[in-house]
Amino acid sequence: MTEITKDTIIGDILDACPDAAPLFLEIGMHCLGCPSSRGETVEQACLVHGTDADELVAKINAFMSK
Repeated sequence: MTEITKDTIIGDILDACPDAAPLFLEIGMHCLGCPSSRGETVEQACLVHGTDADELVAKINAFMSK
């Protein structure tokens, strides 16, 4: 998968790297199997959960580059 942005769909991230799920759980996104949450962008999820999208994107990209 290419670099993650705030516009990347969460379901696409989890399909490409299921091990990234804990990064979403850390922001309180516990319903990762829910169709609506998997269809959200990273930015939309961060808005709902009161988290900085740029920070989460950086964490996801760092994790996926390992």
